Amino acid sequence: MNIYSDPTFDMACRQLDRVAERLGMPDSERERLKAPKRSLVVAVPVRMDDGTTRVFSGYRVQHHLTLGPTKGGIRYHPEVSLGEVAALAMWMSWKCALAGLPYGGAKGGVTVDPRSLSAGELERLTRRFTQELVGFIGPQLDIPAPDMGTNEQTMAWMMDTFSVHAGHSVPGVVTGKPVGIGGSLGRREATGRGVAYLAGRAMDTLGVQASGGTAVVQGYGNVGAIAAHSLSRQGLRILAVSDVHGGIHNTRGLDMPRVDAWALEHGTLRGFPDADPITNSDLLELPCDVLAPCAMERQITGMNAPRLRCRILAEGANGPTTPEADAVLEARDDVFVIPDILCNAGGVVVSYFEWVQGLQSFFWTEGEVMDRLFRILEGAFNQTLQLARRDQVSMRTAALTLGIRRVWEAKRVRGLFP
Repeated sequence: MNIYSDPTFDMACRQLDRVAERLGMPDSERERLKAPKRSLVVAVPVRMDDGTTRVFSGYRVQHHLTLGPTKGGIRYHPEVSLGEVAALAMWMSWKCALAGLPYGGAKGGVTVDPRSLSAGELERLTRRFTQELVGFIGPQLDIPAPDMGTNEQTMAWMMDTFSVHAGHSVPGVVTGKPVGIGGSLGRREATGRGVAYLAGRAMDTLGVQASGGTAVVQGYGNVGAIAAHSLSRQGLRILAVSDVHGGIHNTRGLDMPRVDAWALEHGTLRGFPDADPITNSDLLELPCDVLAPCAMERQITGMNAPRLRCRILAEGANGPTTPEADAVLEARDDVFVIPDILCNAGGVVVSYFEWVQGLQSFFWTEGEVMDRLFRILEGAFNQTLQLARRDQVSMRTAALTLGIRRVWEAKRVRGLFP
């Protein structure tokens, strides 16, 4: 599968191989689980504000359709590639299966820095990209959602473009859209709240007191910011947070409302008063009870894993820990890992709720959404913890085993056509 050649895709395949060995999976069936079902690469020409035309590269990968339509985010980032998107789609497959959702995994993206575009350019980019995906996405085929660099407005543009093509409103084509056009209450906050909820469950498991505890969050986008505030409400002091430009650190704890106000006004955390600057790499090594990497993949490596000084590693990002780092952490008994396919599953769970609400045209209160979310996360956490303890394996191996085995069993039951 040379077309997917990428360090992140290689990492996802290595994780699959490790679990496949444990399950005794034949090589032929292992390769079937690795290979994405469908991949689309498109050129996205956009007329810029200055009258010129730029062509961006867009991608959509559907990993498998065995359990239902595929589900996954749309990412706008300068480093988006086919291999990265394929890896994220594979992880989404295991995540959906672990949570018991009737989906296969998907992911998409455009290689672009969204901060470099005007609002009009972003809209034209999104609408043209969506037009290229028509026939490839739909409520019973593949349902995009927001991811890094995209948001509710992006989903509204996607929904409108698809609906114009269909000739009628199709709210179920995307999730994570504004509430006023069929979005779900609690969807925007779901991933970050889920990270904090599971960090709390890990603290309960380890006997760590939240009151007086400390947390560090890498990445202050939607997931990281919500996670930081949710952890703060549980009683933890937020020692440090960061964005793409670097981080801010205060051993007494950050004033989170002031951090939000500063980030909103300046567009960055840099320069925030009453805190010291810190690099993203140094931030990961701060002593704390909860470390939540909520930024990019491959942040915790074999080099810095021995220097982590957290008690709980709550992976809000996809793939933040490399296999080399996993080997280091598994040899340590002082770091409890909440793996990404469990820890950040809140977003896709509430996306599922939004899809169901849209199909029924019956919408729930935010309290109902959060209650259902936490029940699903609780079940997935308990199943993962029980398997990890029973088989004496890491939490990541246990979570991947549950997710991969469910997809493998579904493929075996359905058989191979023809």
